[in-house]
This record gives sequence, structure tokens and C-alpha cells, in this order.
Amino acid sequence: MRPIGWRPRLVALDIDGTVVHGASPPTPPVRAAIDRAARHAEVMLCTGRTVVGVAAALDQLAMTRGTTLTSNGAVELDTATREVRTVVRFDVSDALARLRERFPDGHFACEHVGVGQRVSAPFPAGVLAGRVTEVGIEGLIAEPSPKLIMYWPGRTPAQTRERAAGLDLPDATVTLDHEVPWVTVVAAGVSKASGLARVTRRLGIDAADVLAVGDGDNDREMLRWAGHGVAMGQGPDTVRADADEVTAPVTADGLADALDRWFATTADRTRRTVRSPDGL
Repeated sequence: MRPIGWRPRLVALDIDGTVVHGASPPTPPVRAAIDRAARHAEVMLCTGRTVVGVAAALDQLAMTRGTTLTSNGAVELDTATREVRTVVRFDVSDALARLRERFPDGHFACEHVGVGQRVSAPFPAGVLAGRVTEVGIEGLIAEPSPKLIMYWPGRTPAQTRERAAGLDLPDATVTLDHEVPWVTVVAAGVSKASGLARVTRRLGIDAADVLAVGDGDNDREMLRWAGHGVAMGQGPDTVRADADEVTAPVTADGLADALDRWFATTADRTRRTVRSPDGL
């Protein structure tokens, strides 16, 4: 149980489905709530996005200090300089072979850190950040990567989850997306939680003093690890079950609600609830 008056010393935020909805930028209430939190705690993004893909969110939030975790914790980025500090790569050969057995018509990609993605076959336009280079399967297994992804064209997340059931990748960590037919694989033992543990040790912050907020399968370990985990309202049942509490969906600025519980003044909350007669 947290002590009376507890306030997080570090706030770890997922991006997609938490800070932003779809391609839209953070809403003004969410942006303001993050700014308020940053006056009292370390605030960092912990995302499945790549180094290239996270840049837009960092710019939108004007984040210029601390650490950013990308690729589900496999890559650590200096937020101020955008320089990569650490990368955990793995040999994707076995994971790729096993995924191809389950998803023979899947399209695969490996992260090229700081550049973009190397792909086995074309992905939908705009889905992958940075430079996309088609190299075929042989090109993907030619060198280690921090992250392997599989996109299943024409299928749903539910179909992908059903096909992936029981998938055994002993030397890797697998997570499934609940909005697109997507499987993500990183090295065994790597997660947003493992990356946070490394960062908090360096900062001298205990896990009990961390607030984590997320909505996806790749957030579950982070929500369990943190002193207080908050699931977004639209998250799957499995994600919400791993959290200490559930906030409103991303479409209703649930992140702002969660952060304002600890970082907003009465005046801040009043400003958020005031609406014009027309509801604008």
C-alpha cells in the first residue's frame, strides 16, 4: 500500500493509445497534464516505436531532458540529444523461422536503428517510420536487430492472436498488438519494465515510486513492475487486469485524468472542467 501523500518520482508513459490517439497529436489537456507532471517528477516515454518513430512525439511534447525507451525497451535514447545510449540486439533467425511457420504470408521487418526498417516485403504506406529498404528474408537474418515485427496483411488483431496462441520463442519476448494485426519480438528478458529498471537504478529511484501508464500487451510487464500501474480504458481485459487502476480511454483524455490525480492543483482541475455554453 502506498503511503499517504505519495507522489510518483518518475512517470513512464506509453505513446500510442495513451498519449496520442491514431495519427492525432496530444490533445491540449494531455499536453498540459504532462507538463504539470514534469515539474515534479521525471517523465519519460516508453514505447514500441523506433528511435526514428519516437521523434515526432518528443517534438510534440517538447521533451528535452532525461531518457526515452524505444523498441519495447530494447533501445535507450538520450532525450535531449536524441543519441542512442544502449541497444539490445538479438539474432532474429530462429524467431523469424518460427513466425513464418505460423504466418507464411506475413510481412516481416527488422529495425535499422536510427535509420528505419529493413523489410521482407512491402508494408502499407506510412506504417513504418524512416527509410524502408526491402531486403527479403535473407537480408533480415543477415545481422542482429533490436526488434523484429510481423504484419499480417488482410487479417485482424483477433485472428493474429488466435494464430499466435502457443507460439514458443524461448530466446525472445513476444507481444501482440490489439489494434493492428502485428506481432513484435525483442530479445528474451527485454521489456519496457527491464529498461525502466535500468534507468531507475541509475537515477536512484525505487520501482515503488514509479507511475506507469499504458494500454497494450507490451505495457503489461511495465504496469506490473511499477509502484502504480494505470491502464487506459480502451485497453484489453488482460492489460486492465495487470494494472492497479483503469482510467478513461485515450479518446476521453484518460491520461490527463490519471496524471492530474497527483500533479494538478484545484485550479488546474477547475479549468479542465469548465466548458462554454456551446460545449466548445
